[in-house]
Amino acid sequence: MPVTIRPRASLGRVIEDLGSTLLDVVSGAVDDDTAIETVVIHDVLDDAMPSRGAIVLGVGLSDPAEIVDLLRVLGAQRAAALVLRAPVRADAALSDAAAAEGVPVLALTRGASWAQLAAMLRSLIAEGDVGDQVTTTLGGMPSGDLFALANAIATLLDAPVTIEDRSSRVVAFSGRQDEADPARIETVLGRQVPERFARQLEERGVFQELYRSEEPLHVGPVANTQGLPSFPRVALAVRAGDEILGSIWAAVREPLSPDRAQALKDSAGLVALHMLRLRAGADVERRLRADLLATVLEGGPGASDAASRLRLDDHHGVVLALSASEQPEDDPTAGARGSAERHRIADAFAVHLGAVYRRSAVALIGDVVYAVVGMRSHEGEADGAAESQDARAARVAADFLGRLGAPGDIRIGVGTVAADAAQLPTSRLNADRALRVGRRASSSEPVAVFAAVQMEALLAELGDLVRARGDQPTGPVARLLAHDQERGTHLVPTLRAWLDAFGDVTEASGRVFTHPNTFRYRLRRLAEIGGIDLDDPDARFSAMVQLRLLVPEDRVSR
Repeated sequence: MPVTIRPRASLGRVIEDLGSTLLDVVSGAVDDDTAIETVVIHDVLDDAMPSRGAIVLGVGLSDPAEIVDLLRVLGAQRAAALVLRAPVRADAALSDAAAAEGVPVLALTRGASWAQLAAMLRSLIAEGDVGDQVTTTLGGMPSGDLFALANAIATLLDAPVTIEDRSSRVVAFSGRQDEADPARIETVLGRQVPERFARQLEERGVFQELYRSEEPLHVGPVANTQGLPSFPRVALAVRAGDEILGSIWAAVREPLSPDRAQALKDSAGLVALHMLRLRAGADVERRLRADLLATVLEGGPGASDAASRLRLDDHHGVVLALSASEQPEDDPTAGARGSAERHRIADAFAVHLGAVYRRSAVALIGDVVYAVVGMRSHEGEADGAAESQDARAARVAADFLGRLGAPGDIRIGVGTVAADAAQLPTSRLNADRALRVGRRASSSEPVAVFAAVQMEALLAELGDLVRARGDQPTGPVARLLAHDQERGTHLVPTLRAWLDAFGDVTEASGRVFTHPNTFRYRLRRLAEIGGIDLDDPDARFSAMVQLRLLVPEDRVSR
């Protein structure tokens, strides 16, 4: 079995896999070997995002003059291509600009969403994110390349083909989908069989028969209310032993000949091998990515190479740490469910960060989801008025939690800015410290930036130290605690409230639900009994530190 090295994503590969169905070349020459590094959504209000090696999505662009101006900018930045919503009017100015700048203009077909296109482009780019991957070929096809396999099956059957998983999600499709009916076009654009059609097939017992049979199944056209044409299908289940992995669907106008039916059956076994390889490869890639990111965050001899393989070595970086509350110990299934949920969140976090940052890496390490977002120095804070890199990372993280609809127990800590990969372990340490503060705080704010919570982090660590050594209160605080315990008084809560309110008796008395005159009397008493001079700043500071670190609020009553 020959060994090949799978190429990185290229513009030619994008056109081959997504062309004729999602993308059409409108203007400019397409260089098949142009490497694609990322996907960038153009924002007219933010031109700081670099576009080198990027497919730029021109969302909302329609003015010819604006498009020409953008092409000149993208040419200078050496972007790979510009995608506009169809129909695109390819006038002489646009054609000349595309040719002069070497940036081809592509049109996104009507009915397809920008989110769908971005997701598919990122899935192609992600193949090389962790460095060169050596893979084998299966049946003459690069292992796991279901798009190439779908095209091969379509050629054998002379019909457009989709390969779907058990949930009727389209995992790959062939070319020539424009020859199929509108139902197929809608399925490919949405990467999912529309619910109204899936319901019809379910009610007709198609899926039950499909998964019971080892022969190709002829499926009659689905009904639609728009009066649009609908063609029959030939479907075949894809199996690995007794496990159903998915199915192959060909849009045909007449039943398959015996030779083509046999070709479809022969192809199903090859599809199964590729689907299994993809599933195994996803698990391996996830573990590899976690190992590489762990190496980067821990530092040491291999950190530089790991950062290079994750393409984080030439960028400033910020580490983010995400964690949810612990599962109940008396729930025997909590561990498995919690792990699956953390993997789901990690995958969603990776997609979200990939849409914002040119460089990012996300992995679940232990029980914490860690992410490193990278940006070049000129992309972050350029002057004092600019948004700092850690503040921007916090905003992006908060936006993620908002879109995720996450429960309130999820917290994210944002570390300090690392000038290079060697400083990422420090950023990770500070992200962990910020996360700890966020999880202990009563605030509803789910994202904690270390720069804003550094003092709280220091106090938490001092608390760990004094508890480990068994330190106890001394001096005035110890005398007040003993008096409260012996006499049932409330002098310690009174002192804590007064210190927290910076000496404002009105506010402090309200905190402990006491009349201001009674509160003043207690202040005089605690100064006498504890022997503390409330006018001495050092005495006040000493009392504040002891109360914060050595006297938790639940130890005393009000």
